Amino acid sequence: MATRSWPSLATGPRYGTALAGPPGAAAAALRVQGTGGSSAVSKCSAAARGYIQDRFLQLLVGRRRRAPLVHRGYYIRARAVDHCIRDFLLKTQSHSRTQILSLGAGFDSLYFRLKDIGLLHHTVVYEVDFPSVACQKATLIKRMKELSALVGDTGGEELGVIAISGEDYKLLGVDLSELSELERAFEEAGLDNGIPTLFIAEVVLTYMENSRSDALIQWAAEHFSQACFLLYEQMHPEDPFGRVMQQHFSQLNSVLHSLAQYPDCGAQQRRFFEKGWTECSVMDMNEFFTCCTPEDEQQRVQALEPFDEYEEWHLKCSHYFVLTASKGMEPSWTPLLSNMTVPHRDETVRMAGSITAAVCAMHSEISGLRRYGHHSVLIKPNVILTTGGFGEEDGQHCRMRNFHVLIKHAGYWKAGCVKKENPDKRWAERLYHTVSCLSNSLALVVGGRTSPSSAGLGMLWLKFPETCNASDPDDITVELVSLQPAAEPAALRWRHSTTEVIFKGEKYLFLYGGRSAMEPVLGDWYFLHARELSCTVIPVEGPVPESRHSHSACSWKGGVLIAGGLGAAEQPLGSVFFLRELEHGFQWQTVETHPPLIPRYSHTAHVHDGKLLLVGGVWFHSSSVPGITVIDLMTGLCLDYTIDVEHLEWPLMLHNHSSVFLPNEKELLLIGGGGNCFSFGTHLNPKPVSLSLSNILTSH
Repeated sequence: MATRSWPSLATGPRYGTALAGPPGAAAAALRVQGTGGSSAVSKCSAAARGYIQDRFLQLLVGRRRRAPLVHRGYYIRARAVDHCIRDFLLKTQSHSRTQILSLGAGFDSLYFRLKDIGLLHHTVVYEVDFPSVACQKATLIKRMKELSALVGDTGGEELGVIAISGEDYKLLGVDLSELSELERAFEEAGLDNGIPTLFIAEVVLTYMENSRSDALIQWAAEHFSQACFLLYEQMHPEDPFGRVMQQHFSQLNSVLHSLAQYPDCGAQQRRFFEKGWTECSVMDMNEFFTCCTPEDEQQRVQALEPFDEYEEWHLKCSHYFVLTASKGMEPSWTPLLSNMTVPHRDETVRMAGSITAAVCAMHSEISGLRRYGHHSVLIKPNVILTTGGFGEEDGQHCRMRNFHVLIKHAGYWKAGCVKKENPDKRWAERLYHTVSCLSNSLALVVGGRTSPSSAGLGMLWLKFPETCNASDPDDITVELVSLQPAAEPAALRWRHSTTEVIFKGEKYLFLYGGRSAMEPVLGDWYFLHARELSCTVIPVEGPVPESRHSHSACSWKGGVLIAGGLGAAEQPLGSVFFLRELEHGFQWQTVETHPPLIPRYSHTAHVHDGKLLLVGGVWFHSSSVPGITVIDLMTGLCLDYTIDVEHLEWPLMLHNHSSVFLPNEKELLLIGGGGNCFSFGTHLNPKPVSLSLSNILTSH
């Protein structure tokens, strides 16, 4: 069969979703249509920014600007559907006739884009949505010359369920949940169940009761001799991001019915096999972006606009999947297998045990620590200073201006807001900075940013009193002192690490990696003399680690351990390196772990008694979320532990958080964390959480 090069279709979301529920569920239908309208605006915004090509959508829904994270979310959705539709058209081009059935099409522009680029030589597009949505869309099409010209002569006013009936375009107004009515409407519109037919359902079936969506999937398999099905929906409802996602749709009174019964890729695949489909492939959107998106296209999208929400982007992608199923197709239709460049991941993460999370014992209600992208540091025993980040202050979401302190006294933590002297404008409410405590009264702030397009913010001294009043944290005062810009080129970055090392008996700060407004990932390093704060050249040999940001770094044996991070291709890294002190300089050494460390980033880390502790973060194994990983630095043994959150009343998101390890108690304090969860809203962990690590630090 001859092959053709297909133009990009950039298919997008189904905008008014044809749902869904028991008869008479008119109110629910209107709510679901509302979610479709919001999706349409987001898709149009992504097109306006250059993520996808679609000149027709603004004619149907108009424009409004969305955030970069939302643009990426709708881009990958469009890319996946585009990929599968192009593959269907390519594999069926030798047939004299084919059909595409878009279920819950809403105000999607699929037909107009296909027609405009000449891909509907032998294909008829059927669109189905609620009667009211179909009527509105039909009116828009007939009013706009560019759209009506593509449809052609519709034969005047349509009656019944057929809102428009062109030669290769049929717009039907019918509720998908009423299968008998849907079947009659298709028959009336001239649907042929004997030719290759592609069903498309993007976030549509999940709004239907499972019995009804299952019946529709089975009906399609039974009634069409050559059938293909394309499904795009949510999954993983029970992890922290999934809970926030569910809360969002519940607040819209648009329940996602499929999640409980079909919570992951495997369950969805079994669903289609059980309903009569003979081929079925499924992957989450992280895997699709990695495996089915060419490298140059990945780079194009990553460079479109300033972006610094990697955690939420990858979490969103791990909570949506694309599925393709077929039956009776020769050859089989498997668009998700044809371009695979890496093997499918093993979704199972073996856990060595669990650690119970508990809300920290507090003397009083805590405020000011609902934030992410901040930094917390132990400035003296039982005194923790938290600075910067984005969070909740004075009832509003903003970059955090105030510093906060936690003081432990008589087994309880007490929180307070720190007074700042000489509040230098260069503090600038920064995110993703580091704070290194150099003495009982002095700490150094390095780097950080305001917006992703801004330059890094350089360095700043924090001076605080040598003694603290344990009964009143609010009495603590921190003085901000500007630094001369001599070492600033090294510090104009964020998502980096600053770690204390020792060379020839002198203390240095090893500044490594991160990113900047100009470079999305950095792999350089600097040695800052701790007293003079001047950059010192110290020889470093050995294999240089891959450039990275959002990694972890810990002091150990005079050197530094670097673990994980996000690499140049926005892929998590699973490497561990030790920068070891030598007589004449330092040497990079690879730390081998067994089993291999699961790639991750946006975690925190600590070293205790020869064991490296990695805390939280983001990885691509969507079957679970990272808890605590313990690496024995002598043997390389790597063990993963889940965090039991049964006693917490909120989803515990452990990325963009900070953590402080108290070695005497073997207690880990988790402060803040969370992020802007796609279009589902911002989640901030409300209270510090305590983990007792005594068992896992003495059990092996």
